[in-house]
Amino acid sequence: MSPRATVRTLRTRKRRDGAEPIVMVTAYDQPTAAIASAAGVDLILVGDTVADNVLGYPDTLHVTIDDMERHVAAVSRAKPDCLVVGDMPWMSYHVSTEETVRNAARLIRAGAECVKLEGGRKRVPAIEAIINAEIPVMGH
Repeated sequence: MSPRATVRTLRTRKRRDGAEPIVMVTAYDQPTAAIASAAGVDLILVGDTVADNVLGYPDTLHVTIDDMERHVAAVSRAKPDCLVVGDMPWMSYHVSTEETVRNAARLIRAGAECVKLEGGRKRVPAIEAIINAEIPVMGH
């Protein structure tokens, strides 16, 4: 088993350099996070797919930052021995950079160690704002 993944150590784990593959699973609650941690995963993503996999919504567009904050906190209560990534849901990083940073900070305060968001070049200002607030970001 590899040492506990951190944002810094993940940057060094390049498959092309012979590093072991990075193992990431999705969890939405404390029991699943505990199992994933015990299995030795490197990262747990608390995904916006909680919308349709747990909350009964028809798609991920209905999940809110409140929902994500609650599920990140539940996963973090497992005290997993891996990196916890909080997924920023739709419209939590689309309105303004100030709102983007506030929402990213909510996930960090709930227990995420970095946040994930989706989008191309048009999301660069949001990503820069989050990074300037000293919050690590993963893209998708």
